Amino acid sequence: MIGSVIAKIRKDKNISKTDLAKITNIDIGHLTHIEKEERNPSHKTLKAICSALEVPIQPVMYTYDHDLTEEQSGYNIFDHIKYDSIPVFGSLDGFSKCPKEFSNVTFAVKNYDISMVPKIKVGEIVYIQCNAPLTNRDFGLFEYSGNFIFRRFIVRKKDLVLRAEDNSIEDIVLTKDSKFNILGKVVGTSDPFMSKFVTL
Repeated sequence: MIGSVIAKIRKDKNISKTDLAKITNIDIGHLTHIEKEERNPSHKTLKAICSALEVPIQPVMYTYDHDLTEEQSGYNIFDHIKYDSIPVFGSLDGFSKCPKEFSNVTFAVKNYDISMVPKIKVGEIVYIQCNAPLTNRDFGLFEYSGNFIFRRFIVRKKDLVLRAEDNSIEDIVLTKDSKFNILGKVVGTSDPFMSKFVTL
């Protein structure tokens, strides 16, 4: 997935592959193999590419170890990944030990919202894998209308849905023109009072 993300960023910024190769001093053939997902960039190469494209390296690096399914390509996942930004959270709750079951997580946040109860309880620590592609019925952290929300991701034939577990909260039906960002996949939670880890 990382090569496709690099190709999208390059095209979004109207930089030709030839120009990127010159700026980074990377052989154009090697760059082509990276963008076609035939080779993975080394850390040094990725750093040079991100510097040339003027994007932070971490959000791009998080896409490193993911292969896309046909479903994920179908909903144009690349249009919903923030590669040029990093999330800012309103408060810090300290650190959470990263359980061995969730070694692929990027960050954790505490849930203060009742919309996902009982799957994600209020007060639970939620472990997020940043920029992970979502498949049907995955739980994710999204940015929608200026808010961060947890929702179940539903893929339907003609649209996408962000669904709360609380049935009294309406589904958010997304079309191709909807503006939303996938911040990451929820890989699990921990109840701070019971020291119990739950894989979602």
